[in-house]
Amino acid sequence: MAKTLTGIVTSDVANKTITVAVTSRETHPIYGKQYTVNRKYTVHDENNEAKIGDKVTISETRPYSKTKTYKLDVIVEKSHGLIELKQDVVEA
Repeated sequence: MAKTLTGIVTSDVANKTITVAVTSRETHPIYGKQYTVNRKYTVHDENNEAKIGDKVTISETRPYSKTKTYKLDVIVEKSHGLIELKQDVVEA
């Protein structure tokens, strides 16, 4: 059975490739404290469908390249647009 993960797309600059950040909670083996772990995966996106901010499901597959071993399964939720801050105009 292939491993499936859910995460947020952080980059879609490359052709047919996206970067997905997957956040998980882990427990320290000795101290028992929980902490969050962020992992980035390079994912194959055949049709360039996913955009930055989309929530996606990915699954493990054959290696497409040295770093790409996951492929895009489904876009769970589209992003609602990015918020860009206006840069202050500096008068000289």
